[in-house]
Amino acid sequence: MVKAVVLGAAGGIGQPLSLLLKCNPLITELSLYDIVNTPGVAADLSHIATPAKVAGFLPPDEGLAKALTGAQVVIIPAGVPRKPGMTRDDLFKINAGIVEGLATGIATTAPKAFVLVISNPVNSTVPIVVEVFKKHNVFDPKRIFGVTTLDVVRASTFVAEIVGDLSKAPDVVVPVVGGHSGVTIVPLLSQSSHPLPSGFSEEKFDALVNRIQFGGDEVVKAKDGAGSATLSMAYAGAEFALKVVNALKGQKGIIAPSFVHLSADPAGGEALKKEIGADLEYFSAPVELGPDGVVKINPLGKITDAEKKLVEAAVPDLTKNIQTGIAFTKKSNL
Repeated sequence: MVKAVVLGAAGGIGQPLSLLLKCNPLITELSLYDIVNTPGVAADLSHIATPAKVAGFLPPDEGLAKALTGAQVVIIPAGVPRKPGMTRDDLFKINAGIVEGLATGIATTAPKAFVLVISNPVNSTVPIVVEVFKKHNVFDPKRIFGVTTLDVVRASTFVAEIVGDLSKAPDVVVPVVGGHSGVTIVPLLSQSSHPLPSGFSEEKFDALVNRIQFGGDEVVKAKDGAGSATLSMAYAGAEFALKVVNALKGQKGIIAPSFVHLSADPAGGEALKKEIGADLEYFSAPVELGPDGVVKINPLGKITDAEKKLVEAAVPDLTKNIQTGIAFTKKSNL
């Protein structure tokens, strides 16, 4: 029996994410929460012929607590999308309070659940969730994840396009490390399961890296003020949730990049800090998953000089983003 909860289930990411989770035969109960429309979304999804029993909750009558009771996997896509001209700092000011409130609900009702944070900016919202859990004395670094899977999905797709065969996209594996915004996104293209064509120029390499790092901007611009990457993010969120559920049910050898607190694996975390040359508390690295969450934080491995420069460029922004999230909860009266 697996109960999954989506917090922000009526939004642009939440609805397609909930649909994909309802289609996952491993999920037996799906609980949806948002400030509006969740009963309708739940009723609609409940007609789909898959095992998950669906229920929708609103804030009145302890709706959040009811949604979270008995949860094993909680996914948070709640918050506002990024609009044209909006910086991630602007986004943070709005979404930070939303995430803090939801994290409080999880910490008090389902502290043992795996928490998958999608709400942007992930580099700052994951530290908020962690600090809330610390305040409630329920923090387990093995169970809190920043979902960076969209960067991996984009890298796989774009490499398949360059290779000239999109049918290979599902099989292309490109580790993406660092964080989940702009220059903090570091694709390790040298480790791609499908190598780039021989003679791939430095200029084309830089363009590919930039497209992976700023793919979100491409979508925001194309939607012309009508939203951000919702459908691809929902797909990526469901993919990572599937890995977590499979690990929860005992499948071995599942590895996926995720933005985690490096104390989740102290030995692996310390080794990673030496690799990146910075004493960061959080980093997105290939993480091995198990029934209790993080089993191991894997090293970056052999990377090129160009990739080392990308890692170096990511560290200052990552440091600032992490500190922003921590500082927010310190100021809070929670």
